[in-house]
Amino acid sequence: MVRVLDCTLRDGGRIIDCAFEDSYIKEMSYKLAAAKIDIIEIGFLRDWRNVNYQGNSTFFTDVEQIIPFVDKSSDAMYVAFVDFGMFDFDTLKPHDGRSIEGIRVGFTKKNFLNEKNEIIRCLHIVKDRGYKLFIQGVNSLSYTDKEMLEVIEMVNEVEPFGFGIVDTYGAMYADDLSNIFNLINNNLLKDICIDFHSHNNYQLSFSLAQEMISIAYGKRDIIIDATLNGMGKVAGNLNTELLIDYLVRKQGMDYEFNLICDLIDDYIYPYKESYQWGYSIPSLMAGIYQSHPNNIIYLTSKFRLQSRDIKNLISMIDPQLRQRYDYDNIEKLYVEYTATKIDDMETIKTLKNLIGNKKVLVIVPGNSIKNNKEKIDVYAQENDVYTISVNFVDPRADITFYGNKKRYFNFAAERANKPCIVVSNISPDNENDYVVNYYDLINTQYQYFENSTMMLLYLLRRIGVEEICLAGFDGFNKELDNNYINDFFQNDRHINEFDAINREISQMLEEYIHSLKYKCRVSFLTESMYHKSRKEAKNQ
Repeated sequence: MVRVLDCTLRDGGRIIDCAFEDSYIKEMSYKLAAAKIDIIEIGFLRDWRNVNYQGNSTFFTDVEQIIPFVDKSSDAMYVAFVDFGMFDFDTLKPHDGRSIEGIRVGFTKKNFLNEKNEIIRCLHIVKDRGYKLFIQGVNSLSYTDKEMLEVIEMVNEVEPFGFGIVDTYGAMYADDLSNIFNLINNNLLKDICIDFHSHNNYQLSFSLAQEMISIAYGKRDIIIDATLNGMGKVAGNLNTELLIDYLVRKQGMDYEFNLICDLIDDYIYPYKESYQWGYSIPSLMAGIYQSHPNNIIYLTSKFRLQSRDIKNLISMIDPQLRQRYDYDNIEKLYVEYTATKIDDMETIKTLKNLIGNKKVLVIVPGNSIKNNKEKIDVYAQENDVYTISVNFVDPRADITFYGNKKRYFNFAAERANKPCIVVSNISPDNENDYVVNYYDLINTQYQYFENSTMMLLYLLRRIGVEEICLAGFDGFNKELDNNYINDFFQNDRHINEFDAINREISQMLEEYIHSLKYKCRVSFLTESMYHKSRKEAKNQ
């Protein structure tokens, strides 16, 4: 069975701070019921200490305030949404048949890890007071399989009416949904519905809804959330009208599509004239980086930024902090970003002309280049190469790339009068240096994104090099006294991080090589942990 849950008055309302007029709330509620929508989410339940309810709002503080908006003559189920930590469950009045029938409780991964027992207590209160309980774990993508199984174990103990897959930041692809659904379906009690709530950052909400219906067929009762005209913050939600039309025409279900169209014309379009939602490049960035929509709204309204700037600024925010909003932090990052951002298109063209159609030999200051000098020399002699050394001056190199400020200034004497490429967060002391934009050469999805060799590889991808050979890109070995060509480079402070660094660089390199499929060949001239990990992965 497929049920449709319309959350226009709750999630859609967030774009207007839920400030619907009472007459709108009642008329929309009754007409959604007349259109045979299965579940109508009428709004939020919030703590009276945080919300001063005086009407004309779907931020309610008491279930009795909702009574005037519930059409008890219909078959629709009415529910309200509670964000864990924003409502005092002990004040919840027992269900008496006059107001909402169900309560959806949402909690974050942080809530679950730190306050699991309190969450369980609150969930039991909802059930004990006679409501149908729906459990919504915010941002399903943030959970590992092991963590999701722990959540499912808790859900099975509580036995709610429904449990949700929540694409909080609109970041799911079809395979993500399929993987999460299968994990949940295989471990969740069979009589618990699975709910799917998506956001449209990738323009995939409607497609994902169809995928959900397909993969759940014959296996599980499901609920799919949607809003009228996709109303919601930034990219918005799945469109109720699209979902209804699909279910009527392709699944033979009985909804009143014309009434849904009337609702949009009469109640949603007036808001559309004053508020914007729907797909945009900034909303895409929110999906890619799983960022709270308020961060995007603030960046687009406060600063006159290009889309790539929004992308770069969002990527600079710590992954955990992206899921909430801190405007002071964004202001600080904006100042930092604008101080070092440059337009390097002419520099890229110049470097492209310098390299031409040659293979690029990258020499990294790893320990292996000491014992492979002849091998490197032979390769350079037998091939038409352009040689770039990383963070040190190698006599064989045509140019040196510096992605590390300390190396750049410590090697000032060695690099004097020699050509250098420098990233823009280093203030070069030579006007002849080729300066490239730092933010185009990093992937802040990773902790160790400032690895200089990876930064150079991203630069070579921008230039369009067709063959790259790496020497000295060894990886970090705890058993060696020195991982570099000399003691000057060694930094024992990070020895406890070697495993993590190796793992992340291997992942970055694998992702990088995959992105260059059919365009550029990447090979290793000397032994490397990263090369070894690639071979092992292919053999598995």
